[in-house]
Amino acid sequence: MVDGLDLEALTGYLAPFSNAPGAAASESSSASNSSPGQPLRAELIQGGKSNLTYRLTDGSHDWVLRRPPLGHILATAHDMAREYRVMSALAPTPVPVPAMVTLCEDPGVIGVPFYVMEYVEGSILRRTKDTDKLTDRQRTVLAHRLIDTLADLHEIDPAGVGLGGFGHPDGFLERQVRRWTQQLQRSRSRDIPGFDDLAAALARRVPASQRASVVHGDYRLDNVLVGPDQQIMAVLDWEMATLGDPLCDLGLLPVYAAPVPGVAGIVSDGMGPHNGFPSIESLIGRYGERSGLDVSHLSWYTALGYYKLAVICEGIHYRYGTGQTVGAGFDQIGNIVGPLVSAGRRVLTESL
Repeated sequence: MVDGLDLEALTGYLAPFSNAPGAAASESSSASNSSPGQPLRAELIQGGKSNLTYRLTDGSHDWVLRRPPLGHILATAHDMAREYRVMSALAPTPVPVPAMVTLCEDPGVIGVPFYVMEYVEGSILRRTKDTDKLTDRQRTVLAHRLIDTLADLHEIDPAGVGLGGFGHPDGFLERQVRRWTQQLQRSRSRDIPGFDDLAAALARRVPASQRASVVHGDYRLDNVLVGPDQQIMAVLDWEMATLGDPLCDLGLLPVYAAPVPGVAGIVSDGMGPHNGFPSIESLIGRYGERSGLDVSHLSWYTALGYYKLAVICEGIHYRYGTGQTVGAGFDQIGNIVGPLVSAGRRVLTESL
């Protein structure tokens, strides 16, 4: 038994795909009526703190399944069809994504919507120990490829890949502040000093967007799979993807580049000079050269990144407190919300 999965139902559902490696399947859930295949085995892929990710195998083929978390789910979050749609659309572009296999929106199979994609070989580099064996040159190459892949994403014409209606860029930044504030209210179980002040300061100082693009929403080193020679094999975790201001993705990188005290080691160890990577300033400059965007006033976007991460962590803390998380590492999440809020307020104050 694997928490969150009905392996018997999945065995029947995935039977038609077992002999068709790499073939994109129909999005219809009619496959749930197919004859059973070889029994599936599954393991939870540790590390993620939001949607649940499992590696599946029937002995001859490997897949990855994504489903929403157990229990309390925030409105507009954990949309399986959204992740599936954006990765399907990006398949022919320079942005590497796993091949999509099938989307099931019928909760009758495992109790919630889910999607399945092909398994991609690669490493998740979340902790400093994961990058210890890299040379300084390899770290630089990897950081540059991470930035260049982000620039590639933001250069894609959304309408040209079928994502013209994927979001509403007009008023995007104002809606971001409002949305995350609403999310906070839905999972708030305690008082965190400064949370409301940060939200109010962000709302007062919304900048004008320079252009609209496909936005990943949580772009960082440990949301990509890294292969040999520091190749980016796949960009993962598209649950917050939309059309909006590309600087929201760029502004999030400093949040993880130099984790604030109390945060490092819980979410991610980051990717900055403290663990041998290039300075975040040099990476932001590289992105600016590639994109042609003015990146000289990024502080608001970074403060928004701290606010988003704080709200997400508060939601995870709520689920953990009600026994609705699966896997390890959730017990400390609540402790980092305050430091994230303080960091967001500091970034805005220093930019005045």
